[in-house]
Amino acid sequence: MSQIEAFRQDPHLVFGGDYNPEQWPEEVWAEDIRLMRKARVNRVTVGVFSWSSIEPREGEFRFGWLDRVMDLMAENGIGVILATPTASPPPWFTLAHPEALPVTADGVRLVHGSRDTYNPAAPAYRAAAKRVAHALADRYAFHPALRMWHIHNEYGTVSYGPETDRAFRVWLQARYGNLEQLNSTWNTAFWSQGYSGWDQILAPQATQYLPNPSQLLDFKRFSADLLRDCLREQVAVVRACRPEVPVTTNFMLPSWNHYDQWDLAGEIDEVSVDHYPDTPGVEGDIQVAFGSDLARSFNAGRPWVLMEQATTMVYDYAQGRILARAPGALKFNTLQYLARGATGSLFFQWRSPRAGAEFFHSPMVPHVGEDSRTFREIVELGTTIEHLAELGEAPAEGQRVNDTRVAIVWDAAAWWSADTRALPSNDLAFLPAVRSVHRALWRLGINADFVRLDADLSRYRLVLVPSKLAASDAEARSLSAYVTAGGHAAVWYFSGSTDENLNVRLGGFSGAFADLLGIRVEEHHPQPAGTVLTLSDGSAAESWAETIQLKGAQAVTEFTGYPLAGSPAVTRAVAGRGTAHYIGTRLDGDALEAHLQRILAEAGVGPDHPAAGHGVEAVRRHAGTRSYLFLLNHGPDAAAVDVRGRDLLTGTDHHGTATLEPGGALILREPSETTEN
Repeated sequence: MSQIEAFRQDPHLVFGGDYNPEQWPEEVWAEDIRLMRKARVNRVTVGVFSWSSIEPREGEFRFGWLDRVMDLMAENGIGVILATPTASPPPWFTLAHPEALPVTADGVRLVHGSRDTYNPAAPAYRAAAKRVAHALADRYAFHPALRMWHIHNEYGTVSYGPETDRAFRVWLQARYGNLEQLNSTWNTAFWSQGYSGWDQILAPQATQYLPNPSQLLDFKRFSADLLRDCLREQVAVVRACRPEVPVTTNFMLPSWNHYDQWDLAGEIDEVSVDHYPDTPGVEGDIQVAFGSDLARSFNAGRPWVLMEQATTMVYDYAQGRILARAPGALKFNTLQYLARGATGSLFFQWRSPRAGAEFFHSPMVPHVGEDSRTFREIVELGTTIEHLAELGEAPAEGQRVNDTRVAIVWDAAAWWSADTRALPSNDLAFLPAVRSVHRALWRLGINADFVRLDADLSRYRLVLVPSKLAASDAEARSLSAYVTAGGHAAVWYFSGSTDENLNVRLGGFSGAFADLLGIRVEEHHPQPAGTVLTLSDGSAAESWAETIQLKGAQAVTEFTGYPLAGSPAVTRAVAGRGTAHYIGTRLDGDALEAHLQRILAEAGVGPDHPAAGHGVEAVRRHAGTRSYLFLLNHGPDAAAVDVRGRDLLTGTDHHGTATLEPGGALILREPSETTEN
């Protein structure tokens, strides 16, 4: 057992949230403790946005209030996740270091008045961030309340301007070595953009027309590396003081993608996420599963930290409204997170502030106080989580928290490359493509991991590649080796049409994977909005079609309309001991589920429980040497489920058919002889 594993030994699930005592008079703190004890809070995150309270003037630290808070938490058995406050520099930083402020792509320099007002490339910011992190680590590394370091908050700031230009050039020199290679890779001869000196290269700010796609992709990679380096510096500071204290930083999922999640996960001990579904009802529940599967995957299949969720509100950003969450949805969704590997549930935030930018953000203690639906549901959830304590045990060595046999490829560069302007269609975005495949699997009752394409794929029976425009030769070889060794894969249209630098592969589109798939894509046919394509098996598609030639593959279904009548739309090819499928169009929801069902059956993949699908979610979680089957009914009707084991929610032993009411849940401690699919 490592030092970190020994330090974080805790038989309980965590429950609590962001606590901002510096925003309230001290007389409120005693009331906070009373309410925390009532709600069975055992963990709080402190200090996320407290830089000006800790360091009111440059180099002048005031820890008195934080000393009292840390002591108060220790006295009441509440562990602290202590944050470095570097996401929100104080106003003095603006005046002292104007060169370290963020600059937009339009050249506008931003100033304080909000959060994230810093340039991650600026040496002054990096030095100030390390200084405050060092001061906190020196003072609190051995405090009895400390349970984890929380570095920064929601990394994601991208900046331009002179500081960034200098750092970008250094990064490019390390990547390319010489200007000849850079000019060749970016094809700067196009539009007379050839560079004869490094000082001519700028970060891709606003320009007259379309920017260079390869340069823009490199800038996104550079910006991601920059944020990783900022994280790495602070992690080194806190680990130097006490290496056994686990370290995290919170990922904002899935809407922010300014860094490579796999890379950041490699710098920390535990992945934590902030997750806010933007839709109520079943579609929001599917988003909970999606975010959970991402978090678990980024954490290498281990339990992960739900650092933030909302309590009784849903943020509908599309309509600009904060919707009330249905009664009971808070508990139901939290059980979903737990099923898929969460170590508990933390919220933003403990109290809503009386004033400030997020003064109507969802709290545990709302403005109306203790006598509220929100706080009553929090108390109920705290009691439930306390009763589920045994789930907090880490899985036995070598065992993942969830065993899945399907993986979806997730790649930050795939997202960035699909955002490129001047593609054949503006309807090729990465996130919607990945979400649609995950949604279809969820509706079929199939659980999935996410994976890098160049990772070890051998544990999976099926690997899905919904969107991967830019693919390297190494990634293509990885997928080919997996399939020929007996794996099953499905690749969607346009994937692999360029190399990793957005240089188009000649001779046929989707060229990185074409040999494996047994096809040649001759021509793209983006479709006008609203066009419905009918396939020969009766299924429907939209948005995209292709002229596909069979080079060893067989057509599963074909287009029926002019000019592609009789041309393959979905193909299947045998490669070595495995099978590779190609989806050459955007299938509608029903057709996508039908084809995935066919592919899953061929790969020998089934759900965690026969009742899964059709609104019933079934997930098996491992804790210690035991397995626990979660069954949750998202449908409008009761479901009969055949189960064995003790329900942790009620203490009832089940040995046969049980009724799962709408909105109901079972968490079954399974008999040791239970086997998995």
